[in-house]
Amino acid sequence: MILEVAVMTVRPECIKDFESAFPKAAAISASCEGYISHEMQRCIETKGKYYYMIRWESVEAHEKNFRQTPKRQQFRDAIGQYWANPPQAEHFEAITGARI
Repeated sequence: MILEVAVMTVRPECIKDFESAFPKAAAISASCEGYISHEMQRCIETKGKYYYMIRWESVEAHEKNFRQTPKRQQFRDAIGQYWANPPQAEHFEAITGARI
C-alpha cells in the first residue's frame, strides 16, 4: 500500500463551496481500481490549506487507474475551480512495523 498526499490550497472565498463539492470529487477517486481509502484534513493554522490523503494498492494503481484516465479531469472539474493553485502530490510508503 502507498499513500498519496495531495496538498490543496483553496481560495478563502471558496472554502465553503470547496468543502461542499469535495465528496463528489472523492467519489471519483474512490471509483478507481486499486483505491483503498481516503481522508481529507483541513489545516487549523493556514486557512484554505487541505491535505487529501489517498491510500492506493500501488503507485501504478494511482498512475494507471486515475491519472491516465478521464477520471483525473472529472476530479479537477468537480473542485479545481476552487484552488488557489494546482495541488502538489507525492507518494509515501510506510517504514513502521515490519517494514523497518
